[in-house]
Amino acid sequence: MKNITSILMGIVVVGIFLATSTIYIVDERQQAIRFQFGEVVDVKTEPGLYFKLPIAQNIRYFENRILTMDAEEPERFITSEKKNVLVDLFVKWRIVDVRQYFISVRGDESLAQIRLAQTINASMRDEFGNRTVHDVVSGERDVIMEVMRQKADVDARAIGVEVIDVRLKRVDLPQEVSESVYRRMEAERKRVANELRSTGAAESEKIRADADRQREVILAEAYRDAQKTMGEGDKEAAAIYASAFKEDPEFYSFWRSMDAYKNSFKHKNDMLVLEPSSDFFKYLKNPTAN
Repeated sequence: MKNITSILMGIVVVGIFLATSTIYIVDERQQAIRFQFGEVVDVKTEPGLYFKLPIAQNIRYFENRILTMDAEEPERFITSEKKNVLVDLFVKWRIVDVRQYFISVRGDESLAQIRLAQTINASMRDEFGNRTVHDVVSGERDVIMEVMRQKADVDARAIGVEVIDVRLKRVDLPQEVSESVYRRMEAERKRVANELRSTGAAESEKIRADADRQREVILAEAYRDAQKTMGEGDKEAAAIYASAFKEDPEFYSFWRSMDAYKNSFKHKNDMLVLEPSSDFFKYLKNPTAN
């Protein structure tokens, strides 16, 4: 009985071993290569349950997801102005031909990233060497990233890899160059500010001078018009006086004297020193002379 039990257990163990040795699973995040004595015999890119020969064949899995290559340190490049810039970037890539990927870099992700980094650095030196600092910082940044992606993708296809995106995270000037640039920018801003102040002062003086001139012209014209009006009024008054005098000279003289008395003695404290025989008192002495 014990022998039968042992045999059954042995059969079960062998069955389990054969099942695990002949079945392998590829999920949606993976790709798989089936090897036989070290040679590639099959590639599986779709998820599912597959079979293999035990012992003679083995399976190796590879990523089917998008991978990221992020630069550890910013790289230094030279622009067309012969200025150094520090560039920090990252690359999104994916294995599209797992067989070629294994043949080219033995399926080693670090080797694939080294190959991509060399390609991208070469294309970046070409692109940065043909552009100014302004172009690489803002002006043509999107163009540069797309050109680098296309160039890197062409080379990456040779190792079974697709370059999905290349992004410049940061483009900075080195510290020593930044200080020099900032000093030049500060000097330029001061020069522009002084120029604007000088222009503003000149415009201010010009406006003040023009305002003063217009003021003098307005005052002169107003004085001229006032004198003209006063002259016309005096002329009209003189004509009225002359007409009144011709109508009745004696009454006109009497009226003028009364007006003079009123203006001379308008207030209690008014005082007038004259000789008693003065013509000023003519109508006071004899109001009914005529």
